[in-house]
Amino acid sequence: MKAWRGLCLAMGCDASLMITSPNGDAEKDAPDNLSLAGDGFDTIIKSKQAVEAVCPGVVSCADIMAIAARDVVVLAGGPSFSVEFGRRDGLISRASDVAGNLPEPNFDLNQLNTLFAKNNLTQFDMIALSGAHTVGFSHCNRFANRLYSFSSSSPVDPSLDPNYAQQLMQACPQNVDPSIAVNLDPVTPQTFDNIYYQNLVAGKGLLTSDEVLFTNSASQPTVNDFANNPNDFNGAFVTAMKKLGRVGVKTGNQGEIRKDCTTFNS
Repeated sequence: MKAWRGLCLAMGCDASLMITSPNGDAEKDAPDNLSLAGDGFDTIIKSKQAVEAVCPGVVSCADIMAIAARDVVVLAGGPSFSVEFGRRDGLISRASDVAGNLPEPNFDLNQLNTLFAKNNLTQFDMIALSGAHTVGFSHCNRFANRLYSFSSSSPVDPSLDPNYAQQLMQACPQNVDPSIAVNLDPVTPQTFDNIYYQNLVAGKGLLTSDEVLFTNSASQPTVNDFANNPNDFNGAFVTAMKKLGRVGVKTGNQGEIRKDCTTFNS
């Protein structure tokens, strides 16, 4: 799920994120992508192998990623939706292209809106897609500044619930092992639901870019709506996912249908 959103926002939905480079300079090697779970890549690779065995050269890795992103939502208890097909796989995968094209954990609302608007996604879409943080995790260094160095007058971000801040400090003491990670949703971390938005209302958004959706008056009404009405969130999420899946797609003679998701066709 995180891989699909990152892929589409950074380079378009063309499976460039799947390429493996012996030089460590492919899109997946960019610092912002190093936390992506390896088993997610393995699932795509194995799915492609199974499809190629019975239907060679027809279904792109990009389309398989789109299906997998939908299926992981459904398996976690979220809404099902139809996936559009016909994407082709990209021919470029560079780590250097990622910086500046993905949302950073310290982004404010204007920065988030600017980034998503570049991909024809509205603030409403952005808030709905942020709901994917109802599952998954984040490493301590992505939010440590909120616990230890927020400002000269307040080391702890005052928008954090104090008890939640204490829990995070226990999980992420200063100078903690950089591989340590914390659930993005402390309440139902394995379930796709609207609890993420209830967490924001309660001051339990893990990242600055999460909590700002509630603390900024321009986005707060949407967060309140999604927190109180799961059907509103599910509907908005499905619509936003379909729009996201159209970002930067390759069709017709553009790109290729890769035989192996991890390498360009020779």
